[in-house]
Amino acid sequence: MEISAQSTAPPAPADRPTPTETKRAARGATRPGDRIFLGLSRGSGILLLLIMAAIAVFLTYRASLVLSKNEGNFLTTFEWNATATPPVFGIAVLAFGTIVSSVIAMAIAVPVAVGIALFLTHYAPKKLAGPIAYVVDLLAAVPSIVYGLWGVLFLVPHLDGLFGWLNDYFGWTGVFSWDEGPARSLLAAGILLAIMILPIITNVSREVFRQAPLMHQEAALALGATRWEVIRMSVLPFGRSGVISASMLGLGRALGETMAVATVLSADFDIHLSLLNPGGGTFAQNIAAKYSEASVDGRDALIASGLVLFVITLLVNGAARLIIARRKEYSGANA
Repeated sequence: MEISAQSTAPPAPADRPTPTETKRAARGATRPGDRIFLGLSRGSGILLLLIMAAIAVFLTYRASLVLSKNEGNFLTTFEWNATATPPVFGIAVLAFGTIVSSVIAMAIAVPVAVGIALFLTHYAPKKLAGPIAYVVDLLAAVPSIVYGLWGVLFLVPHLDGLFGWLNDYFGWTGVFSWDEGPARSLLAAGILLAIMILPIITNVSREVFRQAPLMHQEAALALGATRWEVIRMSVLPFGRSGVISASMLGLGRALGETMAVATVLSADFDIHLSLLNPGGGTFAQNIAAKYSEASVDGRDALIASGLVLFVITLLVNGAARLIIARRKEYSGANA
């Protein structure tokens, strides 16, 4: 009996694997192939960080060369004359135009995209959902310049009715006053950006909603909930962080979109209260319009504005990660 008890006793503490060995075994890093893959994956992550750091260093260095010569306030000057001696330029108008056009695009695109994603996953029959999803995927593959040409040749001429209606009923606010000129304004650019980012937000949201636990939905239906109540109580809470991530992806494209905005927007260096009259500008549009003809200082000034856009993009993505991290109960939607 004593021999049997000894044979079934647990191993001594000295025979147990160390925490480091346990972690390596869990990662599968005990075999040569796994160690090689782990090293390549880790190296890829470090390389990405180094590339981001190199971009930041390059932009900061080139921006510092011209900012020391700038006679205007870089943050508040309403002028861009980087070819003058000394140069005078500022990003106030560009920051305003970039933020306003992106906010307009998000306000239009996010509700529509979430509605399309819910329709495709919970309402539409499979024979209809497939073709609609395919068309949405095709929209994401259309080049920016094609969107720009469509916007200036079709969208802008057909916005007169909308702009006239907004002027008649909301023109008293000043934000929607219109002088009946060409509709190449920040609102037109925002509408075009909304169309461009719509497939990105829709596709990601659709995949997130598909991962919603089926048992939760069936349990809600069994308790007598309607289809909308199931979506509101089970699907939307589960997919909240995924929708936020999808929205940030769309916002990133809206902030950095170049050719489409440059084609549609009639820019000037002034901030207008009305969103319907031509004017304003964005960082990307200004770089695309002025870079080819800029002097050395002019190019460095454009690079300085690109640095600001780079920082804004990092802040937006960082804020999105913080929002998602604070909703840990829904973080599984993003895993």
